[in-house]
Order: sequence, then structure tokens, then C-alpha cells
Amino acid sequence: MDAQGRGRAGDDNVDPADQWVFDPNTGNYELRLDPAGQAPARPSDRKVPGSRRAARNPGGEVGDTDTRPLPTQGGRRGRSAADDTDEAPAGGRAARRAAAARTATATASASGPASRRKRKPKKSGKKKALYWTAGVVGFVLVVGCGGAYYLYQQLDGNISKVDVGVENDAVSDGPVNLLIIGTDARSGKGNSGYGDSGSVGHADTTILMHISKDRSNATALSIPRDLITDIPNCPTKQKDNSTKVIPGEHGVRFNTSLGQEGRDPGCTWRTVEKLTGLKINHFMMADFNAVKELSEAVDGVEVCAAKDIDDPKSHLKLKAGRHTVKGEQALAFVRTRHAIGFGSDLDRIKMQQQFLSSLIRKLKSSAFSSPGKLYDVSQAATRALTVDTGIGTAGKLLDFGNDLKQVDIDKVTFATVPVLDNPNDKATVILDQAKADPLFAMVRADHTLAKHKKSKGKSSTKKAPPELVRVDVTNGGGPIGSAQETVDWLQNNKGAKLSTNAGNAPAKLAATRLEYAPNQADQAATLADWMGLPKSALKKSSQDSGDRVPMKLVLGKDFKAPGTPIEAPTETPDGVQNVNADDKNVCAK
Repeated sequence: MDAQGRGRAGDDNVDPADQWVFDPNTGNYELRLDPAGQAPARPSDRKVPGSRRAARNPGGEVGDTDTRPLPTQGGRRGRSAADDTDEAPAGGRAARRAAAARTATATASASGPASRRKRKPKKSGKKKALYWTAGVVGFVLVVGCGGAYYLYQQLDGNISKVDVGVENDAVSDGPVNLLIIGTDARSGKGNSGYGDSGSVGHADTTILMHISKDRSNATALSIPRDLITDIPNCPTKQKDNSTKVIPGEHGVRFNTSLGQEGRDPGCTWRTVEKLTGLKINHFMMADFNAVKELSEAVDGVEVCAAKDIDDPKSHLKLKAGRHTVKGEQALAFVRTRHAIGFGSDLDRIKMQQQFLSSLIRKLKSSAFSSPGKLYDVSQAATRALTVDTGIGTAGKLLDFGNDLKQVDIDKVTFATVPVLDNPNDKATVILDQAKADPLFAMVRADHTLAKHKKSKGKSSTKKAPPELVRVDVTNGGGPIGSAQETVDWLQNNKGAKLSTNAGNAPAKLAATRLEYAPNQADQAATLADWMGLPKSALKKSSQDSGDRVPMKLVLGKDFKAPGTPIEAPTETPDGVQNVNADDKNVCAK
């Protein structure tokens, strides 16, 4: 390592682990790179972990590796021994060695015994989370960041970045959408034996991590690589700094959004935005080495197999039960699909979700609160990391992580974008629109997929069976033809044969409305559930109606299409595969 904020080697002969010292101001370890005889330096003048946003520098830019001194306590810290020796410097071994060197050259007039300041107790393993990032496992940043914010001084040189034509601030006041890409490129040391030998580096594994505005929960959406979708036109930066637009394509595999035709991560970024309707803030990308090196750095990750696994393609061999995998075996685990489930990419996604959940849990355990272990993990993570320019430095990654670190592991939910078999190509899948639309709407509305505790004592309104739902549908502001499309959907998809197209409404409405009588409450409950209607859309009259009198559904300007909820659901749609990151009972089947 060099002396530019990334540690030193050579003449100083300093073990990196000996450079970690304890700061009583923050209750955390910090990395001190100052040679003996100089005042300890602080990486940056940021808020300690726990703050939502990093502190801004009112005096102008100071760079991402700030070397301003630590704040003083009582006017003493940072002064030479000649000025004041009443108090021993706070910190660990490195700080004490520096203090000793200063004392040796101080004037003989300095007097008074040094006192020792009582250190703050270490945080527990559950509270002192680790802070690092890396491509396919980059989302662990969200649930694994915390105390060791100083570390990125040493890691800045490890990080690669790509200009995707969008540079968002590292920190956002709103929800955050982080795109995580694992590429199958064979370039890079140790990757030649994996993937397709002719691959230009496709989006082999893609996870869209949504972190809620209040930072209370996160949803990780796995996108199948064989999903047939549309790729929009994509501007890419060339080596001569010019911009080349790669033409979009319709009806192609999702994984070709990266690598194919010279597409960069910005193309995958734009494809995911078009698919989900979510605006992405940042991306992280890594290759095969990320899993191998990170699993080695944490001394293995526990996984579970519900049956014996022998996959000749990935070379994974496991007996039924729990195992600790690392290195090549860990990579084989996340690549396996032929010996589990139906042998599809969807089964491989489940393996990856199990592995990543277990990795998060291990990183948040007390075993990884030591500086030495954190150093190893962080070095392994960032060596395989490529990011956008918005978080393309250690300092920006620091701010980004500090902003997101509040998410608890039991509030992180993995889900797979729902798909159907492609009738035209058995090797690919198509979007299951009926399930995907409410799922994407739920995430866009910032609703958590984490399971809620059911409240006691509250009874839901009884719902009528589909064959008893009688409704007249009129178009009062939706797209042309919406009334007939809705009736077709109600009759063919929901079995509501008593629904009727009543034409255009007499007046335009901003919001969809359902009018019903008290004795039609059960029908209204069923229709509201199907349509995703908010409570504000339900208008109950004061008198009961006749047996054959229909309800009136007026489609307003907020209506998009049949099956697309007017209001985003608050519960995970039925049939959407999902698992909580804190679930220790998940096993590969």
C-alpha cells in the first residue's frame, strides 16, 4: 500500500492490524496512518455512524481522504507533550506509540503524571455492524455497514468506476434504489474457468435493492437473466470521452443488457428502470471472484441442502444437511441449478438468496467486530467492485453506507420478479404481468415486503364470491376502451360474469370511484380487492339497493389498466417467491 491515504509498507514495517485504534468520541475503532511524531489524523469530518446524512464541509472541498485532526477534548488532544502532559492521548496502540515518540523529544520542563481515560465499552456484535460493499454481494452494504467508517481510506485504490451518464449524490433524502450486477465475464485473474468462454460479460445475476425512505426496511428483487424484455437506447462513454448511443432492442434476453453490442452497466440500469418503473440511484458490479474471496475472508458461509446435491456443471457436491462453504465451493453453490428444483435459473436464484442471507448474518455476528477481520473482508470486497461515479470514491461510499446502515436484517426481504414460461421459447421466461405489476407498485410506494404481525380483534369485511359481483363499469378518465377492457378482465380473469360495460361516464373524474349500497358491501369488498382500490374510492349510499341493481364503477384518470392496482398493495402479492434474510431455516431442495 502507498502513503496516499491507503496505508504504508516498506520502511515503516507497520502491520495494518496495528494501525486500528479506539476513538472514545465515537466508540469505534479508527485507522491511524500517521507516522510517529505527528498528530493523529481523522479520515474526514463526517458525522459518526448513525447519522442519516454525512456532514457537509462549509469551508470548501477537502477531498475524499481528509486528514484534519480529531476534535479536541478540553483543549488537550493534538497538543505536544511539551504543551501538556496531564493526560494520555486517547486511542489505541498506534496513538500511544506516537505519543511516546513525541514525549521523547519534548522539553524537560514538561511534568505531571499521565492519566488514563476510561474507554467506552465495545458495542455488541448485533449493534456493531460491518461496513463494506461488493457487486453481487454489494447489497450487504445496506444491512452490514456501521462502525468501521474509516476503512475506506485504504480501499479507495481498489474501486473501479464507470461513467453511465448519470451522477446522483451519494446520499439521498428519499428512497434509494441500488442496482447490483454480477457479470459472467471471464476476464480477470481467476475467472478463466467459469461462464461462457465467448461471453462479453453479461448481466448474469441482477438484484435491485430498494431501501425505504425511512431506512426501516429493504427489498431485494432478483431479476431472472433469461427474462424476455425490451432494452432501451443506451448512451455509453467511449475511451476518447465521446458518447456512443447503443440502439435498443425489443423482445430480447435481459442479460444482454450488459456486454452485448458494447453495452455498459448504464444500459442494464436503464433496462431495469423501464421494466420496474423505479428510478435507480447507484449500481455496483462484480465478477466471479467476489463470492470466492469474500467467502474466504469470512472463513466460510453456512448453507443448507434438503437433499444430496451433485451438479456436474457447477461441480458442487454436498450431502443433505448444513455445510460451511468458501472459495471455489461457495462459487459452485451460487452457480448451481441443474441438481436442484427444476434445474432452472429461478432455482439458482433461490440458492443465491440463501447464500447472501447467510453471509449477511455472519457479517453481523460478533465474530466480525475485530479490526483485523474487518480489514480482510473489506479488502476482498472492494477488489472485485465496480461502481458508478456517484459513489466512485471511498469517501462517497462512506457517505452512502452511513445513510443506509439503519436497516435491520429481519427487515430485509428477497423476492424474485414473477415470471411465466415463454410459450415461444422454453429456454426463456416472460413477465407475469398480473403479479409483477402490483409487486412493482408496492415497491414504488415504499411498502415493505417484510411480514407484518397480524393485529388481533380486527375482522375483515366478508367478501362475495365472483359470480355474485354485479357492477356497471363506465370510463370517466381512463385510457380509451378502458371500460370494455375492464369488463373483459373481470369476466375472464376473475369470473365476475355480472359485470357490464356502461360506456362513458357523464363527467371526468380525477380518481376512480366505486358506488355501492350497504347491502352490497360484500360485493364492494371483493371488487375493491381485485382493483386495488383505496378506501377513499369507496362511496357507500345510505339505503339498500334492489337485488338486481348493480354497483357503479367509474374509472378515473388514475386508472392505468385492468389488473394494475389503483393503490399499491401493502401485502406481498400471492404467488411471489420471497424469503426473509433472517430466516435460518431455508434449505436448497
